Amino acid sequence: MTIVKPSPFEIDDTLKKWDSLENYVLQESSLKKLFTQTYPYNIDIDDVLIKVCSLNDFYSTNIFSPFSVAKHIVELRIDEKLEIDDLTIVNKIANVKMPGDKKRNFYSFASKYCSHHKPAIYPIYDSFAEKMLCHFEKIDKFHNFKKYDLKDYETYRYIIQKFSDYYGLDDYDLKEIDKYLWIKGKEHFAKNYKLK
Repeated sequence: MTIVKPSPFEIDDTLKKWDSLENYVLQESSLKKLFTQTYPYNIDIDDVLIKVCSLNDFYSTNIFSPFSVAKHIVELRIDEKLEIDDLTIVNKIANVKMPGDKKRNFYSFASKYCSHHKPAIYPIYDSFAEKMLCHFEKIDKFHNFKKYDLKDYETYRYIIQKFSDYYGLDDYDLKEIDKYLWIKGKEHFAKNYKLK
């Protein structure tokens, strides 16, 4: 099945689909409340651990040691960075020293963590967004990049902006673009997947 090119009509249609997915809508609203009202700061390990565990569960991010990730976030003192919209904090959160001195890169998780604090600034990186962006770069050459460029968060956000500019999607915020990329990515690139 051919992927229809992005357009305001396509985005609106996809956002209607998103709004009909009660489980995802409620999941997102509960995370919004958790991150922006209940525990907006990242100083107390208890608060951060609850946020890490909730994201890990809702998004199935496969973080096998939530405590290690929460401790890492607290040690980074990210609130000041989030306040000034520092995009470099995503890659810093992503690189975690796990038990046994193993380093792990939880890049998708880190983008989700920051996005739930400030969705207008931090778009979510996931494999479906990556596949969609690479697909349209191959088809339309909207911006010259390689797949590995998407793993640098500042570059990733810049590419999303170029994507939005190229297809005339300036009326949509980053969260709406996220939803479009995720839903369309699932529809076209996930095997045996149906949105429920």
